[in-house]
Amino acid sequence: MINVNRTPLYSNFQKLGAKMGSFAGWELPIQFTSIKQEHEAVRTKAGLFDVSHMGEIAVTGKDSASFLQKMMTNDLSRLKAGSIQYTLMCNEKGGVLDDLLIYKRTETDYLLVVNAANTKKDIEWLRKHQRGAVEIDDRSWEYALLAIQGPSAEKIMQKLTSFNLKQIEHFTFSENVFVNDCITLVSRTGYTGENGFELYCHPHDAKKLWTDLLLAGKENGLLPCGLGARDTLRFEAGLSLYGQELAPHITPLEAGLSFAVKLNIQDDFIGKAALMEQKEIGVSKTIVGIEMIERGIPRHGYKVFNQNEEIGIVTSGTQSPTLKRNLGLALIDSIHKKIGNELYVDIRGKRLKAKVVQTPFYTRS
Repeated sequence: MINVNRTPLYSNFQKLGAKMGSFAGWELPIQFTSIKQEHEAVRTKAGLFDVSHMGEIAVTGKDSASFLQKMMTNDLSRLKAGSIQYTLMCNEKGGVLDDLLIYKRTETDYLLVVNAANTKKDIEWLRKHQRGAVEIDDRSWEYALLAIQGPSAEKIMQKLTSFNLKQIEHFTFSENVFVNDCITLVSRTGYTGENGFELYCHPHDAKKLWTDLLLAGKENGLLPCGLGARDTLRFEAGLSLYGQELAPHITPLEAGLSFAVKLNIQDDFIGKAALMEQKEIGVSKTIVGIEMIERGIPRHGYKVFNQNEEIGIVTSGTQSPTLKRNLGLALIDSIHKKIGNELYVDIRGKRLKAKVVQTPFYTRS
């Protein structure tokens, strides 16, 4: 029998009649009402997600900053205490092992928030390269994580705390914030393309926090949301998903994440040499946005063609709930990446016409 993890909110989901599914070894809600309804709530009002399956790794000690700089692609020296950095961890060939957030608490105390399926292997990779006065600890079971996202997220949250949430700017955080008696770390981050917060709390407080937020947000149209809407929201916003747009055989440069790769820093990080070489000669493959011209939805794994030549594969795709267009992200040969280029997607044995379009598909106004 396969062991499946459950978050502290599992019983809440049962009471709400959520449709459950398996993701990265966790039993999680796919939807509560419908994916489209939950998606629209986040775009126009607010949605509440349980993302307690994410992994949290503490890296501490006097050499933690220099150690993390060796492991990550972004420039850690730019990170101030109380701020957050998006970065990637690569193998020696420049392939992505994971994309993650680094929370800098102090000069010697960092919290890494990693993808659920990668937590164990990330810790093993970090420990394999551990040097100096550095401690690496899995803290995942110390945290539950809720995300409230959407235009009304701040208004709803402010009802439950005396802390002025406007002080928390984009990609910064505050610790020991009381949200209706629950002590939380609150960060202005998310995975939806909307304004919002992620709240790290003790697992024992998760049910109360979830219930309090839903009650406070009822008049503002707040809905509980599942993984289905989380995926369509991040897809529209052009945010990568590990295992689809990111993988050990895909580099950050191919994934369009060069903003998080600082090749000009003095320190060498794992994969830097390979990425420098790739930048010099140019990437042979790249992630692009595609829109179907003929009727059909490009799904993950569908092959992409230029006439009869296979040139790539769809990494993610759906009918955009916001834009009402059949869209996809695809890893294709770079020579075909020009906006407007016509391609074909093999959908159930039929090659249907598509074109390369600009990403992200959706940007918050």
